[in-house]
Parts: sequence; C-alpha cells; structure tokens
Amino acid sequence: MARSTARKRALNTLYEADEKGQDFLSLLAERIAQPGAQTPLPDYAIEIVRGVADNRVTIDRALDEHSTGWKIRRMAVVDRNILRIAAWEILRNDEVPDKVAIDEALSLARTLSDDDSLSFIHGLLSALCADKEQYPVRNEDDEAEAADASESDESSETAVSAEATGSDAANGSADATESTEPAPSNPADSQPDQQASDQQSSDLQNTDQQASEQETAAQETSTQSQDAISSSQMDSGVSNTTE
Repeated sequence: MARSTARKRALNTLYEADEKGQDFLSLLAERIAQPGAQTPLPDYAIEIVRGVADNRVTIDRALDEHSTGWKIRRMAVVDRNILRIAAWEILRNDEVPDKVAIDEALSLARTLSDDDSLSFIHGLLSALCADKEQYPVRNEDDEAEAADASESDESSETAVSAEATGSDAANGSADATESTEPAPSNPADSQPDQQASDQQSSDLQNTDQQASEQETAAQETSTQSQDAISSSQMDSGVSNTTE
C-alpha cells in the first residue's frame, strides 16, 4: 500500500484519539486488534502513530517554537495532527526527504483543511526543516530517564550538603564541649592562690581568737561590777542597822 494512504489512515487514528482525549497508543492497539469494516492498518500507518506517540513531547515543542500566532493546543485538531505526522517524518524518519514530508502534509491539508491552513502549514514546516538539528533523536522515555537522572543528581547534592552540614554541626558541638571543659591546673599557677587562701584562713582564726578574748574580758568586767554592787549593798545594810 502506498505511503500516502498509510498517512491518511494514521491521521484518522491520531485525529480520533485527539478528539476523544484518548492516548494515541491505546487507540492504536484497539484498531490493530479490531479493524472493523476497514482493512487492517498498514505497517507504515502503525509506525507513524507509534512514532508520533513516542516523540510527542519533542514534536509538540518543536511545532510550538516555530508556529507564528497559533500554539499547537489552539490549532484545529486535523491541522495539528497533519503537522505532527510531517514533523515526525522530518525529525525522526530519515527515509523520507523533508520536501516529500511537506508535500504530503499539504496534500492532506488540501483535502481536509481550508486555504488558510495550507500557507500556515507550509511556512511552519519549512521553518522546522531549517532548524531540525536542534531536535536530536530523543523519545519520551529518554526524556523521562534524563529527568530521573537530574532528580537523582539533585538528591545526591542535597545529601552531600546535609552530610557536610551535619559534620560542621558535629565539629561545632565538639568545639563547644572542649571550650566548657576546665583547663588543666598548673601547680605553679595555683601556688599563689593557695598561699592567699591560707593567709585568709589565718586572719579569720586570729579575728575569732580576738573576739573570744574580748568577750571573756567583758564577762570578767561584768562580774567585777556585780561584786562591787553587792558589796556596796551589804555595807549600806550594816550602816542602817547600826543607826
């Protein structure tokens, strides 16, 4: 079967899935298993649908970057899927010359789109051909793996940073512990302090002894005063009796 017919069958599958919001590969599996009244899908039609599905992220990004005025989500459903088929052939299928991919897309557009779409599709695909080297072969699985690798690198960097922070904190804690420990004593340094302490103890003992002596003297003076008073009272009593 001619590739032109295979492109038309691939477009029908992509259009139907896009309209339903269904995954391209899911609908493709249904059409392969149950072709219905139609003939089985041509091999090249299956290759196109799978190619568009596997590279959809890159294809849609490339179309958005080269579209003037209309992003792919705002295009007519048939137009954006014609563009997806041609973009896949330009970016991923080396067997199809770029000019053939553009001509086949315009052929589909003449049948299914309006005149304005023809010039729009032609200009967009021509610009994409000029910049095709910007989109090296990389399917969505590759992009997912790259994203996972990037996240893994970020996690590793975070873990290394956390380990370094923990190490710094541990070192800081050790330094703080060392700073709170008492410094080792030097007998030579402590000797003057010990002498001063002994002198203070001697001074206190002398002060206590002096206080005790003063207290004893006071008690003796008080006793002598009381004896003198008692003697005076006795003398006065005797004098009164004589009178």
